[in-house]
Amino acid sequence: MAKATKVRLLDSGTLVIDQSHITWNVGCGTPVRFPVYSVLIEHPEGLILFDTGFDRELVLEKLAFELPEQTEQQTIPAQLALAGYAAGDVDAVVNSHLHFDHCGGNKHLVNATTYLHEDEIREARSPEPFEVLGYADRSWDHPGARFSLLSGDVELADGVHLFHTPGHSIGHYSLLVELEGSRPLLFMADVSYTPAAYARDHQAGFHWNPVAGVRSIRRVKALARAWDAEIFFTHDMDEFETYKLAPSSYPAS
Repeated sequence: MAKATKVRLLDSGTLVIDQSHITWNVGCGTPVRFPVYSVLIEHPEGLILFDTGFDRELVLEKLAFELPEQTEQQTIPAQLALAGYAAGDVDAVVNSHLHFDHCGGNKHLVNATTYLHEDEIREARSPEPFEVLGYADRSWDHPGARFSLLSGDVELADGVHLFHTPGHSIGHYSLLVELEGSRPLLFMADVSYTPAAYARDHQAGFHWNPVAGVRSIRRVKALARAWDAEIFFTHDMDEFETYKLAPSSYPAS
């Protein structure tokens, strides 16, 4: 069986939240600008996209306080073009969860099947009152969307592993990619936002279940040790500035 050949990070722009939303209840009153990106996996079994960033117009309409910054070059179609692909080339979209900053580009990927945890799609379609803003972007649920619903841990393609890591949301998935000629890459999505928070088992202030969230942080740590994986943080600007962005790739071209 063949593993993934390349992984590319697609820049989706930035948002602002309070520090207390990054490290639950710690640092209230300190605004922080943080990055958003997607993970493109080039695999012999197809082209897979993990998360799809945010839609600037949607955020301006419903969450303008997050001060979205996104150029035309940072939209999903433009970022895919940087990597040498069109939106129609994507075979599979995996949403770690359906918060607005992880699914805003789904609507562009008309030929893809969308893979989700079965609990996540139910929650996003009927959110609890405290989750409504998190699930503000409903464009992923368009009439032509095709869904494949998952449960538990899944190997989506050879060496492309999804681990159920609930807490931030009910159906949250983290991603581990085995690469030819490189260490595995572990993308924990929103299990924990920054290296400092992760080291202290701090989860984000927005969560479905904080007890499950702490257990998922510890599970990610165990996975990283077991696989000797390189960890990527989704919403930390300092880390993001060290990452290779499309058209560059892991491993290097």
